[in-house]
Amino acid sequence: MALLTVNFFSESLGLNSQATVILPQTTAGQIGLKVKGSDGPLPVLYLLHGLSDDHTIWLRRTAIERYVAPLGMAVVMPNVHRSFYADMKHGGKYFTFVTEELPRLMRSFFPISDRREDTFVAGLSMGGYGAFRCALTHPDRYAAAASLSGALDRTLEADHPSPSIDAALQLAFGDMAEFSGSPHDLMHLASELVGRGEDRPALYQCCGTADFLYEQNLAFQAHAQTLGLELTCTWHADESHQWSYWDRQIQDVLRWLPLDAKPSE
Repeated sequence: MALLTVNFFSESLGLNSQATVILPQTTAGQIGLKVKGSDGPLPVLYLLHGLSDDHTIWLRRTAIERYVAPLGMAVVMPNVHRSFYADMKHGGKYFTFVTEELPRLMRSFFPISDRREDTFVAGLSMGGYGAFRCALTHPDRYAAAASLSGALDRTLEADHPSPSIDAALQLAFGDMAEFSGSPHDLMHLASELVGRGEDRPALYQCCGTADFLYEQNLAFQAHAQTLGLELTCTWHADESHQWSYWDRQIQDVLRWLPLDAKPSE
């Protein structure tokens, strides 16, 4: 596997940004690692970090490089700081960055497919929110989206109050009293998608029953089922908001993705 940290200037953010990228690399042999190469454009997973993390966290806390080795796909992990993947009320246009500029830049640097059926997005916590927002807002760009312990209903404010999180929410979204029914609201986005009758991305969500975001995940599941969205849900007893859980679950996400190759059991 090839592992790169890409530094570039982002027009949408007006500043330098970073992404960590995993690419399949066919070699004579990599001890203990079976790698699938590709002669054509690569399917790609945009893998999103949480509120307290950055673009390096999936590599540091999981074995994501090993998990994707047999799949012949690229993984792009951008840095969005504490933006909630929003075009921030007081800050950069991170949603535009992740959904428009980043894919365009990655395709200009690497042999990444531009086809919807080859493009996926997943994330944990804040990144779970970001993944579903990307797919529900732009269903023509993503075939599937996965949320691991995501903030899917009222964001973090209601269930996990803290001064630092409240400040991040205010910077990202502005007045939280205006959140419901806005383009930031996943429930609203799901309803709008169904109302438009467009192709719908497959959705996957998982969460532990001891996670402070569990009730939000149940609420999104109920709403999605009412709308008839294609949603796969897995709940795990007594699991909380922690990396040992996400390291296991990202492997299930990779098995769930509609790829020709699957990770070995």
